[in-house]
Amino acid sequence: MSATTTDPWTRRSANPKLDRVMVSPEGVPLNVTVATAGARAGALTLDIIIILGLILGVTLLGLLILWGFESAFGEGLILEESGPLSVVAVLWIIAVFLFRNAYFLYFELGDRAATWGKRAVGIRVAARDGGRLTAEAVIARNIIRDIELFLPLMFITSGEAEGTMTDFTAWAGFLWVLMFLLFPVFNKDRLRCGDLIAGTWVIQNVKRNLGGVVAPSAEAIADPATGTTTTRYEFSDEDLSVYGEYELQTLESVLRTGTDEALETVTSSICNKIGWEPGSGDKRIFLESYYTALRAKLEGGMRFGKRRKDKYSADI
Repeated sequence: MSATTTDPWTRRSANPKLDRVMVSPEGVPLNVTVATAGARAGALTLDIIIILGLILGVTLLGLLILWGFESAFGEGLILEESGPLSVVAVLWIIAVFLFRNAYFLYFELGDRAATWGKRAVGIRVAARDGGRLTAEAVIARNIIRDIELFLPLMFITSGEAEGTMTDFTAWAGFLWVLMFLLFPVFNKDRLRCGDLIAGTWVIQNVKRNLGGVVAPSAEAIADPATGTTTTRYEFSDEDLSVYGEYELQTLESVLRTGTDEALETVTSSICNKIGWEPGSGDKRIFLESYYTALRAKLEGGMRFGKRRKDKYSADI
């Protein structure tokens, strides 16, 4: 490899106290920024509004169904045991349970690891050990949310509605919820209890630009003698077939935030994987060239309905 180098793009947030270094299982240090407590609160507020909207929609649908039965068969059928009212009530309870729990699980287990609220404010869930976000971790952090927030609020609301809630119980419930809501403010990583137990944290998303911006050094090099353009490195399909989308995203993170040490580690790893001899001095250009070629290969495959999620999976 030649000795050509470019300055790495290093991300720093407006509040350096929230900048952290996350080390991936491959030993690659990555710069990340912990989400602020305000961003987390804003995301939760949006998610709750969305969930309430979904519950309202299901409630109106249930009322519409009951109205239809009443119009067709009369009020007597609706009030019968195991009649439409009971069935609709059971379905409504199941739907509310799913909205309250499955909403968070579904979106945080997805590729973006973020609910609609988190996406709106530009944050996502990540594993603190730098590895993949597991289903167990997502389930754990969301089960704790029920204990922190939803169940106490339900008890307080139902107790007030039934008139069985004493002032002491109401204040105790309110302080319980307030304590957990403010918990992220009083630790440096802005973690809620669910994050502590699940081994996760919420970080800010890196703004994704086009591949040319991620890998500027890999852009075509003009040859004034022939008028053609070439790239410094060329990779065969076999060289590119050893990795998938997950490794591409990791490589992108390394190019955006990685240190010189991280670039060297990843370069050696890729070279060993594809049987190349690692050189010295232009690791960024090598990685950007590989990133560009791998991205083109994966995107080309997706246009034909082929997708490879990571190095362990076959094309699907």
